Amino acid sequence: DYKGQKLAEQIFQGIILVSAVIGFIYGYITEQFGWTVYIVMAGFALSCLLTLPPWPMYRRNPLKWLPVQESGTEEKKAADRKPKRHCKS
Repeated sequence: DYKGQKLAEQIFQGIILVSAVIGFIYGYITEQFGWTVYIVMAGFALSCLLTLPPWPMYRRNPLKWLPVQESGTEEKKAADRKPKRHCKS
């Protein structure tokens, strides 16, 4: 559903943003760029774990699909059509 997709996107972006800020600050304080990369990668892994599987919190508003049509109605419609005549020029 669309609301679940929106929620997953917001969670994903929020975790990435927070981990990037924390990683930058920690990396700046310790003067180690590697820590920044590790923290951002950990945030990415956490956000993937929370947003990629179809958790029930993302499926609360299912979409309503059209009802299934019987296959006989399509054959009947095709039989009702007039055959097209091709003119030779």
